[in-house]
Amino acid sequence: MAYYNKQETESRVKKVVNLLNEKDIDVAIIYFDELNVANGWYLTGWCGQFEKGAVLVGRDGTTMLLGGPESEPFAKQDSAITDVRCFPVFMVPDEEYPLATIISFADLFAELRAKFPVKKIGLVGTTDMPYAVHEDLVKGFEGCEIYDITEDYLKFRYIKSDWEVEQARKATQLACEAYKAMATKVKEGAKEYEVAAAGEEVCRSKGADSFAYRTIVGSGARSNAVVPTATNKEMKNGEMVMLGIAPRINGYAGTFGHTVPVSGEYTPEQRKCLIDMIEVMRDVKDALKIGNSGREIDKAGRKLYEKGGYLKYIVCPFAHTMGLMEAEAPFFGPNSDDKIEKNMIINVDVSFFGHPTLHGLRVETCYVITENGAEPLCPWFEEELFNYVK
Repeated sequence: MAYYNKQETESRVKKVVNLLNEKDIDVAIIYFDELNVANGWYLTGWCGQFEKGAVLVGRDGTTMLLGGPESEPFAKQDSAITDVRCFPVFMVPDEEYPLATIISFADLFAELRAKFPVKKIGLVGTTDMPYAVHEDLVKGFEGCEIYDITEDYLKFRYIKSDWEVEQARKATQLACEAYKAMATKVKEGAKEYEVAAAGEEVCRSKGADSFAYRTIVGSGARSNAVVPTATNKEMKNGEMVMLGIAPRINGYAGTFGHTVPVSGEYTPEQRKCLIDMIEVMRDVKDALKIGNSGREIDKAGRKLYEKGGYLKYIVCPFAHTMGLMEAEAPFFGPNSDDKIEKNMIINVDVSFFGHPTLHGLRVETCYVITENGAEPLCPWFEEELFNYVK
């Protein structure tokens, strides 16, 4: 069964068409690959393997999937957009497909011009697009004006539909179920990858289609790595272990973040620090109100960091949105003027790194913004965290 929702796709394509008409641009080309999956998935509910690609949307409503021949049969089965064109620059280098139809961007340009005038091209994903892809596009659409419309496109993803919120809710609750399985594997002598395997098994067995980041398991000093992935390191009593996992449901991410003791009990220093971080989390959550900016949100947490002496160990801001990626714009940092709006999904992600004795610590959970404030996507996990400070 495909991961896309037909009604959502039709609505999103219409948004792109409207944008093109507002800006007097004829065609949008939206780049994606396996690492930078979100912009393409937003329109297709799909991403190929091995090959790069792009979604084309014309101001007349034309849609095409641009990619390579290895992905073409896969796309025709599972993508919301199934009209495919294949190009050398999207293929695995030196791979040969003698029976496939491979065209150039100049061929595509000619095909489009037979349908409607094409003078202006809008590109999405310019910071992700390889140089060779950009050069081929510019050469193939010779004579056209090229515009970067990435920021305009990204704003479509800021505010979630009710359907998107539901996918993120399911994914977040699945992540928290994985937390339970992971926590039971944390013990002296166990390896980090055993903890990761327990969480990933829960997610895959209950419907996760992929993961938005590689599973985080970092014990002892490895928690300083900010997003440490599991290794064969054995955990030791006295250490804390940073945990996190990000399953996707229909492409939408959920996550949790926690730092737990290997021995099963925090030392007094560890427990005090955890309580301090959860106090920050509660204050940041209280600031998640419609109309508040990143500056206002960050101020709430930063004041407590300064009071507790953690400010010199801060690396990441306290809040960011989540959707097709576990962390995506807008990021509500200390210099952000982005404002909270209804149906944004915002993660409160409180952490520090580089502490001389505690190393790194993270607590994180996810909220949807409502008219009444921030609603937890997994209430029982929020309650578990908040109970530490009671």
